Amino acid sequence: MTDIAARTAQIKERKLELIARISHVDQELATHGSPDWEDNAVEHEEDETLEALGNAAQREILMLDAALKRIDAGEYGFCVKCGNDISEERLNLLPATPFCRDCAT
Repeated sequence: MTDIAARTAQIKERKLELIARISHVDQELATHGSPDWEDNAVEHEEDETLEALGNAAQREILMLDAALKRIDAGEYGFCVKCGNDISEERLNLLPATPFCRDCAT
């Protein structure tokens, strides 16, 4: 079974990385605003990409928070759908996953 302390540290570290990414995205979005319409068009496309990255990070943070709650409840490593163990390999790849391989498909 998973070393819960190590997994908790891994999840918290990933969450901090994502928070830093969101902060960087927010700073980048705040600095745009060229008066030139062509530059503005390019910046708008870049802003959409940055916003998508920020949104993805926020979704992942929600998943990480849910995983931390499952750890606190003693339910981490068990599929929330069927109750079976989630494989160590799967947890290594997707530490916040709430589903075993069978239920995720």
